[in-house]
Amino acid sequence: MIEGTVMDLYYKEVVGIIDEIRATERENILKAARLVADHVKKDKIVYVFGPGGHSNLAAMEVFFRAGGLMHISAMLNQDTMLSAGCLKSMAVERLPGYGRIIVEDYGIGEGDLLIICNAYGINSATIDAALTAKQRGATVIGVSSHRHASECPKDHPARHPSKLNLHEIVDCSVDCKVKLGDAVIELEGLPQKIGALSTFANAYVMNSIMIEAINLLVNEGINPPIWRSGNCPGGDEWNNQFLDRFRDRIRCL
Repeated sequence: MIEGTVMDLYYKEVVGIIDEIRATERENILKAARLVADHVKKDKIVYVFGPGGHSNLAAMEVFFRAGGLMHISAMLNQDTMLSAGCLKSMAVERLPGYGRIIVEDYGIGEGDLLIICNAYGINSATIDAALTAKQRGATVIGVSSHRHASECPKDHPARHPSKLNLHEIVDCSVDCKVKLGDAVIELEGLPQKIGALSTFANAYVMNSIMIEAINLLVNEGINPPIWRSGNCPGGDEWNNQFLDRFRDRIRCL
């Protein structure tokens, strides 16, 4: 393939999946945004969990982020981070019961709101986190690909023992549209596709939920505390005025 054309193909795929999400998931994104907005109105923390290596990026994307809600608490479990070792991360996300431990450790329960973002929506940590949060009385929003989950074989080793998919469990599901296998570009002579889309898809969904939630609040006359970049003038001063309000409520702050 001619040099410089592969990045053009990838660009079309990235824009395409975002366009598809925007065209088909608007209602679900707005439903999720309403749940977030109502929670923030009560001055309650919104928990975000990305169970698995790259899924952690989705939680980090909306946490301590310029232009983002201060009420977000990312559940950044170190054992599922790639920095802990990629193979270890994958083993942990497949470990039945681990997601339950994380949810219980954060004390998530009655009246809480948890967003679980995992593009594949099948692994044990993902499913156990969703099931445990629901059993404990929390409301759960799921961000995952319905297609990927439905097309992945039921006997795949990454699956939770129940064979459930995330979108079958949660109170509100946003479909991030990722195809089975995630990577989308084919090169002649190369047996494996290249160019994964899940990070772009998840980031668009997560940011869309947050900014729509903020817009709902502003429309109701509420100005929620929003992070300002510490790398711009006045950023530290702006953020510092809110830190005492959240320091003891957000574990990773």
